[in-house]
This record gives sequence, structure tokens and C-alpha cells, in this order.
Amino acid sequence: MAGSGRLGPFVGEAAGSAGCARGPNLSSVHPFEDHLTAPRGLGRLDWADGTGAAGGAPCGDLLRVDLAVEGDRIADAAFEAEGCGAARAAGSAVVELVAGRPFLGAARIGAQQVAGELGGLSAGKFHAASLAADALHRALGQAASAVRLAPVDGRTLVAMSGGVDSAVAAQLAHERGDEVVAVTLELWADPEADTARSCCSSEAVAIARGLAHRMGMPHLTLDLRGPFGDKVVADFIAEHEAGRTPNPCVRCNGMVRFDAMLGLADRLGAARLATGHYACVERDEHGPVLAAARDTNKDQTYMLAALSPDGLDRVWFPLGELTKPEVRELARQAQLPVAERPESQDLCFLTGTGTEPFLARRASPDRAGEIVDVAGRVLGRHTGQRQFTIGQRRGLGISAAEPLFVIDKDARSGRVTVGPRSALVVSRVAVRGANLHRPGDAVDRVKLRYRSQPVAARVVGRAEVGRHSRIELEIDGTAEGVAPGQTASLMNGNRIVGWGVIAA
Repeated sequence: MAGSGRLGPFVGEAAGSAGCARGPNLSSVHPFEDHLTAPRGLGRLDWADGTGAAGGAPCGDLLRVDLAVEGDRIADAAFEAEGCGAARAAGSAVVELVAGRPFLGAARIGAQQVAGELGGLSAGKFHAASLAADALHRALGQAASAVRLAPVDGRTLVAMSGGVDSAVAAQLAHERGDEVVAVTLELWADPEADTARSCCSSEAVAIARGLAHRMGMPHLTLDLRGPFGDKVVADFIAEHEAGRTPNPCVRCNGMVRFDAMLGLADRLGAARLATGHYACVERDEHGPVLAAARDTNKDQTYMLAALSPDGLDRVWFPLGELTKPEVRELARQAQLPVAERPESQDLCFLTGTGTEPFLARRASPDRAGEIVDVAGRVLGRHTGQRQFTIGQRRGLGISAAEPLFVIDKDARSGRVTVGPRSALVVSRVAVRGANLHRPGDAVDRVKLRYRSQPVAARVVGRAEVGRHSRIELEIDGTAEGVAPGQTASLMNGNRIVGWGVIAA
């Protein structure tokens, strides 16, 4: 398959695909006109392993790409286009570029390659190449469920978000000689959110794909919006309605993200999955466990606590022994364009909107109620219990001789109880749905909030490895502001040996 935009890695590969092969273009017809008047693969495939669409309102152009996969190759491709002629030509160019090619070769194709296949595009027509690339990569993401590549010991799948941490993780894998494949997860779409700043939106996917291609890596997108909405967002809403404070990132990592990426790594024949998290994996006589990162200010093991030990055998955290300033310096040395990119501080599905506006749109109406002291005396009223969390001091809307903190709340009645700081102190913590990776007597510390320091603790009674509906922790000393719904990360030294959810 000739074409001025042909990618280097494709040289020498067998050309041709059912219904779309053509000989070299020996005429004087410009490639754009050739694809426009004699489109390759126009129509739909009778059986497609992956279908991707891009465009529609407001631009009016719509492109759909179908892909069929056999083993490690794109067996066939087809497209449909609505709108301008450039969209039709771009769809034909995608078919020309991918049909018959290796799956990972197709994953290297972006808008620039599509435009090159068309002999170059003006600024006014380049949007068609971008739409075609978006449609192609959505189709590749679906088709990834059907691909089966032979295992390669040096192949590493790297999770890329478009930020500096994941880019440096990919760079480090490349520098050690790995064959790197990048993957980005599309988790959420919300017209009310600031998708330009979100790490899991379609815009973030496009940024990450462009960065991976710039680094010379094939890129795939996994659309996990369905399971993310069902397992993470729905739980986030339900927990807030019940008066608890959930950790959606812990749930996402443990139930959605890593399982999907490890499954993709299997299908791509990748020996390992690497991410830009600040964490380490250590091994003892029982197997692998998470361990704290060298940069204690960036350590993310709390958010990774729900990962299965079985999966950790194939996970690599390249940044575990680095500090954030060292990571940025490595990015500068590698001339990565994201070296100075600021990091998001928001939950991905709340970026640009915030918890209260999000819940106001999606949850049941919040319950107003009384603010009372520990003796039950009414001090004031509030407009909704969801705006409070255990340990909160600011925003109570009442005055008192001493600082007051939220120490309890009742979602059914809407009553919020406040009291002095001393009322926050607890010496025991109940944990529901506990998962122990080591026996309970190995637990010597617990971390009760992401931004808190671990406190000395022990499991009450005997608890074997496995899942427990409920365990109790006895704190060595006291802990403050323990909020139901938050994760309890069970530790032995700097290692994560279990986790659960703090109960009321």
C-alpha cells in the first residue's frame, strides 16, 4: 500500500487487505483527490472487532471506523463519513494505513500520518485527519479485546495520563531497553466538568496519545466509562447520601483501572505494567506487597491499597525511588513537553465542578437539619448534611467560645453534631470489608486518611489472611477525625498488608 504518509515501521510488510488493496499510484492525481474519488474500504464490515466514531456536533463531520483483527494484525478495515470531502478522504486514508498491518503498528498512527497519506492538509482541512485518528483509536481500543500477541519479555505496557509522572515512567522504561506500549484510560465524560484539566477525559486521551506518538510509542485507549460509572461514581454518590466520606480513587484502582490494564497487558504479550505512581513493590516469603515510596510527600500507596497481591507480581512503579523534583528534572533532560505541566489536585470526575455541585445534579436531594452540640442543644441549622465530614472545622456557620469540629452526623435526620477537638479522639476503629494480605498480627500501623501519618495500631483478636466482614483496630494512643467511608490502609512498617473501609 503506497502512500506519502506511510510510517517507517511498516516498510517491508506485506501489503493488501480484502477489498481495499491497490497498486502504487502512478498517475498525476493528488493523493487527496485519489482518496476522495476512489475511497478505500467505504462502508461497514460485516463483522468488526472494534468500531470507533468521532465528530458530530458542532462541526457536523462524522467519521466511523470498523476494524477486524486476526491474531496480531488488522485483518480488514472500513469507514463511513458524513460531512465534508476531507472527512471522506481521511477515512479512506485510515483504511489505507492500517489494513493488513500489525496491530501495534496501527496504534502508532495519528493525525499527522493521516494527513501525510493525503499528501498534506491545509489548516482548514486538518480537523478531518484529527477526527479520523480519534475514530481509529477508539476502534483500536475496542479491538484490543480481540488481539492476541505473542509474549515478549521486554515489552512493557505503560499507563499514560498526559502528565509528567507517567511520561517519565514511559521514558525510564524506554531507556532500559523495553519495547514500550502506552495506554490511556477514558473514564468519564461530563459537560459540566472541566475536561481540559481532567486526567481521564477524551481531551486528556488525545493529549496522552500525542505525547506517546512523539516519544515513538504505540498508543491505545481503553474506554472504561461504563464500569467506572457503575463501580466508582455510583458508589461515591451512594456513600455521600448515606452520610459517609468515600475514597473513589482507592475503589477505582482496586476495581477498575489495574484489572483492565493488566488484562490488556496479557493480550498484548507485555510482561509488565508500569505506571507513574509513587510507590514500590517489595517481596517477602509470602509474595509481593506494596511499600511506601521514597518521596514521602508524594507516596500513593494509600490510594493503591486495594490492589490485589497477585497483580503486583507484574506491576512496576519506576518512580518509587525518585522524588518529584528528580522526576521533573528527568523530564527536562529528555525534553518532554510536559516537564513543567502542573498536576491536578481534583478527583478526575469532579475537575472544574466540585463535590457539592456534582452531587446536587446526580444524587437525591440533600437533607437539611440541625447543628447540635454533644449534649443535644441546637446551635444552628444547615442546608445539607453532605457538605460536612467528620473532623471538619471550617464552614460550620456557627460561633462558639472554643473551636468546634464535626464529630458525627446522621444522614436520615440530617442532624450534625459538633464538639471540641477532644471529642474527635478515638482509641478503637471498626473496619468493614477488610482484606488481609498477611495475618492480622502482622499489622502494626494504620493510615486512616490520605494526607495523615500512620498511627500505631493492632488488630483485635485473631484474623487470618483473607476477607473479613469486620475487624476492629486498637489504636496505640489515640486518633482524631476518623471518618466513616474512608479507607483504612493496614500496614506493617512501610508495607501495605491489608485494607478496608472505616465503619461507623
